[in-house]
Amino acid sequence: MDEIYEDLTSSFEQIYTALRRDLSRVRTGRASASILDGVKVDYYGSPTEISQVAAIQIPEARMITIKPWEANLLKDVERAIINASLGLAPSSDGTIIRISVPPLTEERRRDLAKQVTQIGEQAKVSARNHRRDANTMLKEMQKDGDLSEDELQRGLKVVQGHTDAAMGAIDSIIEKKQEEIAEV
Repeated sequence: MDEIYEDLTSSFEQIYTALRRDLSRVRTGRASASILDGVKVDYYGSPTEISQVAAIQIPEARMITIKPWEANLLKDVERAIINASLGLAPSSDGTIIRISVPPLTEERRRDLAKQVTQIGEQAKVSARNHRRDANTMLKEMQKDGDLSEDELQRGLKVVQGHTDAAMGAIDSIIEKKQEEIAEV
């Protein structure tokens, strides 16, 4: 049973990590290098993340600078950012790309809050699936005669307790991101 609890806890930690990663890609009013995660540039015929071909810096709260390591990549990086449909307008001076992150409108904030809620719901569904799997394993153990009925009930309560804690942690992560979006 301890192994089932450890697997469940480990699964929940992976869910938190994935949720934080997914939420870091949601644009807030602040500049962040993670906004560009997933944007790929054509680098000698293979799609490559911008962070692999350029230095990304945040010199100001609403500014991102990108300096490609090879000068001939400047236009490709600029084109990749535009094609990513992030709502960002890159401008180049020939050696460096500057992206000014515009402040969010109220409507855009509401849309982003809905997006964050959807991402959170996906994490909760994943957590519920892990709970179901753990409960199934416990019931199989009881069916095989490895657990008594009382031990099964205690095990199901422990799994539910872990799941409730995970749901609370997920809600906390979502709330924090929504507060970040609401900041003006």
